[in-house]
This record gives sequence, C-alpha cells and structure tokens, in this order.
Amino acid sequence: MGDGLSLDHYRLLGRSGLRVSPLCLGTMTFGETWGAGEAESRRVFDAFVDRGGNFIDTAGYYARGQSEALTGAFARTKRQRLVLSTKYSLAVENGDPNAAGNGRKSLIALVESSLKRLGTDYIDLLYLHVWDDTTPADEILQGFDDLIRQGKILYAGISDTPAWQVARMQTLAELRAWPRFIGMQVEYNLLQRAAERELLPAALAMGIGVLPWSPLGSGVLSGKYATGATMPAGEEGGRGTLINSVGRINAGSIAVADTVQAIADEIGATSAQVAIGWTFNHSAVTAPVIGARTFRQLEDNLGALAISLDQAQLARLDQATAIDLGFPHDFLKGGHIIEGLTAGTKVAGLSSPA
Repeated sequence: MGDGLSLDHYRLLGRSGLRVSPLCLGTMTFGETWGAGEAESRRVFDAFVDRGGNFIDTAGYYARGQSEALTGAFARTKRQRLVLSTKYSLAVENGDPNAAGNGRKSLIALVESSLKRLGTDYIDLLYLHVWDDTTPADEILQGFDDLIRQGKILYAGISDTPAWQVARMQTLAELRAWPRFIGMQVEYNLLQRAAERELLPAALAMGIGVLPWSPLGSGVLSGKYATGATMPAGEEGGRGTLINSVGRINAGSIAVADTVQAIADEIGATSAQVAIGWTFNHSAVTAPVIGARTFRQLEDNLGALAISLDQAQLARLDQATAIDLGFPHDFLKGGHIIEGLTAGTKVAGLSSPA
C-alpha cells in the first residue's frame, strides 16, 4: 500500500459509482459467543466509521441475526453516510427448505428480514452469499432486478461462487439489461490463493470489485502462530480451537506465518498488516474485509493502509505461497506456445520467447 492511504481515501466498487473505503469492516464477530460483546462491537464500529470507514459488511446468517441487529443499531444515526452490505442464501433458522438457497422465495424473505433487523429502508449492496448449484441464473438475476426497481437494494454482489457461473451471469445481466454485479467476495490470502486461477481474472475483466474475506487466513497470519509468538494479553478465546481442530495450523502454514513475520519485522509493521497489505497487490482487489474482534485488532488492521512492501518482499511472499495455476494457464505460458502466438516477435501482453 504505502503513500499514506487512509480510510477516507475512497475507491469505486467495480463498474459503478459507489464509493467505498479501502477496507471493509466485517461484522461476523458481532454477537457471536466467540466474538465480541455489544460494548466492544460498538467501540470497533464507531472507531472504524469515525476514521472515515464507510463500508460495513454483515449477513443475516451471522450469529443468527444478531450481527445484523447490532450493525443496524450502531448505524442508525449514521445511516446515510454508510454503505451497508448484507447477504442472502443461508438460513437463519432450520426447518424450512425455502428459507435458504438462491431462489426467489428465499431471496425476498431474507431481504425483508434483513431490512427489519438492520432498521433501514434499503440495503446498499446485497450479495448472493453461497452458490447453491440448483437455482436458474435468470431467476436470481430477475430477483435482484425486482428488488432494485423497488428500491429495497441499490446494488448486487456475489460471493463464494464458481468463476464460470459469475462470468455467465454477468454476461446474461448485461445482455438483458439487468443489474450487473459490482462486488465479489472470495477467500483470498497468503494461505489461500486459488482465486488467482479464475475468480480474480474474471472479476477484473468483467468490472467486478473483489472484496477478499479472511485476509488473515482465519487468524493464522495474525502473528499469533508464528514460531515463538506469544498471544497478546486478553486475546485468548476466539476461533483458535476451531482453527486447530480443522488442521489449519500445520508446518506449512507456520512457515508462511514465519515469512510474514520476518518481513513485518523488517519494515516495522505487524504480521497482520503485512498479510492484509499483500492482498492489495492484485489489481482486482478493491477492499479487504477485516473482522476485528477487539479494538486492538482493529487498530492493528487499519495500520495495513500505511505499509509499503517492495518488490523483493513481494517476491519472497510469492515464493513462500505460490500455487500452480493448472491447465490451461500453465500450458499457455509455455515458451513454444508464446513463440507460436507471437511468431517469434515481441508482442505487448504476451511474454517474449526464451
């Protein structure tokens, strides 16, 4: 990042006129038993907004509606200046199959519930939360179109969906003059770079701003798990037990955490700041979604806007975490293919033959 970027240096989200802060405050921790209580949640929310942050992310699924309710209460006196995003797809309560999924009945019901919990007349950005692989694409897009025409949502977004479906729907929306997606949430961090294969290039090509969730790899890159690290006082709890139980703490992830920590030490930053700052290196990224459970964590995460990683440091991080892009991407980078595509000459956008 560098260059003194701050929360009030706003960016356009995708191919739209919507202006959002370069970090998005995720509120999944608001109201969760492993997250933050109401007082600490309000402290985090107010500090983020008071410093210029205007982009807030929640979902009805989070904490069975408590996250939306708390977010709505905190936003009430500041509603007009905020960009509130929420999601539909995942059920808040079990028992009704049509209270979940991507279909129109689920969409309408979940949006109405979100509006009530948030205490607002409209949602700035509504995401399809998780692809269900059963609902027709035109049903989804028409549902978004209806809600935008009714003024209940202003923009459409998509999350956790295969790239080919995103591209198909974006193209269909453009052809039918339906609302196009302006934002896409994907897991993207130094431990999970699979989005670089298809999702990030698709978003960049189709005018969709990327909002990486879990930029700290569920906390593994926060510095707490680097070799020899000690947990900050008062920060026990959280999802540490869960992270360990699903095997996210292993020799490979600790090695990455150590590399991140080494670079952080070199530039006088924290591991969290380096991990978040790294996500901005991809041109498709608009605003990482940070999920601070405490005020201290928020302060730490906001510091990512001020750091600068040089090319050598970026190369070290890339070497420590690079993935194989797979077919056809690796094939298309082959020297004989490039030579054949360029007839042995140098062409902008294509690598020169070896």
